[in-house]
Amino acid sequence: MSRREQILDTAAGLFAARGFHGVSVAELGAACGISGPALYKHFGSKDALLAAMLEQISEHLLDEGRRRVAEAGSPAAALRGLVAHHVDFALEHPALIVVQDRDWASLPDAARERVRDLQRAYVEEWADQVSALHPGLTPDEARATAHVVFGLVNSTPHSALLPADEMRGLLTAAALRVLEVPAGG
Repeated sequence: MSRREQILDTAAGLFAARGFHGVSVAELGAACGISGPALYKHFGSKDALLAAMLEQISEHLLDEGRRRVAEAGSPAAALRGLVAHHVDFALEHPALIVVQDRDWASLPDAARERVRDLQRAYVEEWADQVSALHPGLTPDEARATAHVVFGLVNSTPHSALLPADEMRGLLTAAALRVLEVPAGG
């Protein structure tokens, strides 16, 4: 793991626990084993660190979502792949979900717009597959369905009361039911 990745990972945990404004640069540096000012070698400011964190996760979700859709042989298979990845991401990175939800307003305007654009594109990947599987839905109904799944899966920082494998199965089954994805390969 690079120093930059270590800083982002450590910051996600601290921000999730205490909020973006509840963590000083000095505390963040100390948690990373460096001085607070040394963080500025990697990020121009604490705001830039938050922006990089949320842009990176949004880019990752979109890129992997597009890859899963491209590799799928059907809308149902694409949705299974999207659900699997989003569930894995949520279970492996609950701190990032908390930071995204709680510290969104702390993003600088330009970063907020960039993250919002990435997230809209990610929603469209899902909505396109929902529409293809259920052609009677309007585009807004397809988007709303995707958002319902995100709400379900992104609840894991608060609802993951079971071991990871059991939680993965529960979230996956619930998401596929919401999406009305037929069983099968």
